[in-house]
Amino acid sequence: MIDTGKTVALGLLTVCVNLVLMAVKISVGLVGNSYALVADGIESAADIFTSLITWVGFQLSLRPPDEHHPYGHGRIESLAGLFAGAALLVAAGVIAWHSVLEIRTPHHAPEWFTLPVLLVVVAVKWILSRKIDALGRDIDSRALEGDAWHHLSDAITSAAAGIGIAIALIGGPGWEAADDYAALLACGIIVINGSLIAKRALHDILDGNLPENLIEEIRAIAREVPGVVDIEKCRPRKSGVGLFVELHVLVHGETTVREGHDIGHQVKDHLLARKPRILDAVIHLEPYEG
Repeated sequence: MIDTGKTVALGLLTVCVNLVLMAVKISVGLVGNSYALVADGIESAADIFTSLITWVGFQLSLRPPDEHHPYGHGRIESLAGLFAGAALLVAAGVIAWHSVLEIRTPHHAPEWFTLPVLLVVVAVKWILSRKIDALGRDIDSRALEGDAWHHLSDAITSAAAGIGIAIALIGGPGWEAADDYAALLACGIIVINGSLIAKRALHDILDGNLPENLIEEIRAIAREVPGVVDIEKCRPRKSGVGLFVELHVLVHGETTVREGHDIGHQVKDHLLARKPRILDAVIHLEPYEG
């Protein structure tokens, strides 16, 4: 089961961390002549909005079914994941635009003290992204995976800016724009991962196939019920972090309607008990002619 208290706490921590980093990066960037750091701070402001949308959407997706939504609200989670992927693409575009603008505009080299600040930013963002990613993978949440990559992309651009600043400081005159070139290169990584996250979220929205090992696990659980000869079809679909399953169960041809009805209920109860992610299961009985 999902620990909602843990997810809310992690969501609040994410917003608070972004607020602090935004203030630190913008102020240090202005004082230290690092326009890449200022742009990074502005992107952190966008991260706050993105994280709020992602985490609110995730919490709404956990709401139970109601009169108007008999299948629950799980698709909100996939939509939040799609939004997170799209936000990564927009962030990459903004960073690239700022980088090109700074490359074309002569400016002073960044001050040395911007480098340790960036190292701290990279460490904090990397730790935060790993925590969110671990939770997202544990509950198979596209929205949280997207938010984790949003923080990791921030760490990547900050690391790239740090490398660029180090090159600018070592290289001296003529190397002032090194941090901007580095940030521009990092945008490519962000675009690739933003596209993958959006693609996976869209796959879930369109009821795409789930991993074969998950399908085989569901089949194996259903086969444990007495009276089940085999499983003909297994069609799970993802809704948020939950699953809806359609099973075609093979039973002996001489099984009575009442016996088949009981077997179907036993299969459903067994699936829901063994795998809490399954929210509901529709069981179809088919005669086994072996």
